[in-house]
Amino acid sequence: MATMVLGDLGADVVKVEQPGVGDETRTWGPPWWGEGDAATSTYYLGLNRNKRSIALDLRDAADLAVARRIALGADVVVDNFRVGTMERFGLDRGALAAGRPDLVTCSITGFGSTGAGARLAGYDFLVQAMSGVMSITGEADGEPTKVGSAMVDNLTGLYAVIAILAAIEERHRTGLGQHVEVSLMGSA
Repeated sequence: MATMVLGDLGADVVKVEQPGVGDETRTWGPPWWGEGDAATSTYYLGLNRNKRSIALDLRDAADLAVARRIALGADVVVDNFRVGTMERFGLDRGALAAGRPDLVTCSITGFGSTGAGARLAGYDFLVQAMSGVMSITGEADGEPTKVGSAMVDNLTGLYAVIAILAAIEERHRTGLGQHVEVSLMGSA
């Protein structure tokens, strides 16, 4: 959602996907665009409009070098990995800022970068349940019910855009980038 909105605002967005499978939402359907093996989920197409895509295996040294080159040439780097993953690949703000002190980085996490849940993966439905959102959705005397849309994902993406734009504004004043973080749980 965050990079979709940034792309809608005119940013040149390059999405890094897994080789062979790409983003799993390519297979979320129906509805589909196209037919047979060429069919792509309209959900994927909607969220990935205004983006270019490249398939890179970050465990491969050559692919990691390409990812690093892309990151160092960017104004903003956004990730939604589990805490510690970007550091493991040397793509975190600390590693990249040595060559690009003006770089803005944004991490979207499930539960923040510190505390008991920091290393857990986050997922919209899970956070809807854990945050209590499901307890106020549905019938008053019924079971907890998920919100019809990926509400937590959407809110988190919008908060990420706000944080990124604020960091870019600060960079205009100081010449320095910064790291911003938003979490699914914090956004719920």
